[in-house]
Amino acid sequence: MSDLTVHPWRRHGRDRLYVNLPDGTAVAWADRVTKVVTIKVQKYRDEALALLRRHLGDGITVDPVSVHDQIPARRPTPPAPIRRVERPASLPPLSPSEDLARNRPGAGLLGMFAGRGPSTAQRLRMKLLRQSSEWDTWYIGLEGERRVGRELERLASSGWRVLHGVEKSNGGDIDHLLVGPGGVFTINTKTHRGASVWVGDSMAKVNGGKPHPYAAASKAEANYVRGVLGRYCDFAVPVEPVLVFVGVASLDRSATQYAVRIYREREVASLGPLAGKLTVDQVERVYAVARHRRVWLKA
Repeated sequence: MSDLTVHPWRRHGRDRLYVNLPDGTAVAWADRVTKVVTIKVQKYRDEALALLRRHLGDGITVDPVSVHDQIPARRPTPPAPIRRVERPASLPPLSPSEDLARNRPGAGLLGMFAGRGPSTAQRLRMKLLRQSSEWDTWYIGLEGERRVGRELERLASSGWRVLHGVEKSNGGDIDHLLVGPGGVFTINTKTHRGASVWVGDSMAKVNGGKPHPYAAASKAEANYVRGVLGRYCDFAVPVEPVLVFVGVASLDRSATQYAVRIYREREVASLGPLAGKLTVDQVERVYAVARHRRVWLKA
């Protein structure tokens, strides 16, 4: 049995019950009025229906049109057109100065501090005088990236590779890039000490404040990475976005949030057992591409 849970959802006059996996992925939902069930992941069909019957009784029906992952009936199909396969772009030479494998967690922030931040002496003076600074939030973010980086490095024994501070040609950087048998994950780290965080389909709220486009930005980041890696690989590269919250007091997800994986820092270890998306050779190819700084800056 999977650890499925049921969550109510009401919006725009609709009243639904969602059946979710522990990571927030929706596998089915039911309309409370019509009792029609939409199956999103066929693997969990029976378990989801059993859970929904406890809430809605025996009168539920399954909408066959909306079932995902079903095997369609056999029918004659014309042969697929022969498509010319484009050769992937060749990798440039890798010099030590352009090898992202040398980056430490928080590399992007460390570079910013080195260029524009306070000196060690200035930081020590402010600390002794208990003075706040515009840089305090950035240093808290650095500690968050370091904590998540330590968790990700522990996955190396399961065949995973991790890079930190991957610069993007359109500005900013990717906090962490995880490559392994379960695919590629872009990991965006957010540190909010002691805060209550809610994450919706595209926005997040911290302590009930103004919305931040955390989820939307994570999805855009994954699309960017998929495009860059796809130019250098002769196979489809599966890329998923991940949002990791550090130091929060509570973390809630919308019942409809399944496009982005949402974790606390200690929960990223759950990525370790994932497999079946990339072979060992494909993992090595993707990692070889991703560690080239020039690849990202040319995108």
